[in-house]
Amino acid sequence: MTTKSILRVGDPLLRRVAEPVADPTGPAVRALIADMQAALADAGGIGLAAPQIGVLQRVLIFRVPDARATDHPDDGPSPLTALVNPVLEPLGDEMALGWEGCLSIPGLRGEVPRHLRLRVTGTTPDGDAFEAVVGGTRARVLQHEVDHLDGVLYLDRMTDFTRFGFTEELLEAEAERRREGPR
Repeated sequence: MTTKSILRVGDPLLRRVAEPVADPTGPAVRALIADMQAALADAGGIGLAAPQIGVLQRVLIFRVPDARATDHPDDGPSPLTALVNPVLEPLGDEMALGWEGCLSIPGLRGEVPRHLRLRVTGTTPDGDAFEAVVGGTRARVLQHEVDHLDGVLYLDRMTDFTRFGFTEELLEAEAERRREGPR
């Protein structure tokens, strides 16, 4: 199977709102999820939304590896999960800044404010209702991917573009700050 290409910023499809899926259990959804899993594995990311491979349907996949989980009580490692027609509901007003990258904006990172805790509902590809309260990395990645379903990129959420740049340079600057120590 040929892996579908991940669209990059500038492609107009990334700015369109995805359509709800009428039959979450249909063979077309299963094929889409398989394509998304292949693209995600090829790119080495932790989340992907269908519009990122050019399909304007409300489907996303995500996982949280051990190394990316936080100590937030509603976070933790998460296996690869597919959600159809996901809906997010913030639980409280608490927000946190965190670094995000995007497979559609390769090589760059930015600091993005996101809700710390939320409820996610949707449907699995097997037709089961999905509901969970998530925090930490799981909350961040789900907000990022649902934004893609709404035609929103993390760049649109940034509040301080001095906290944006190429990943390599940002890591080097952070390493330099650590070497210099507190000021």
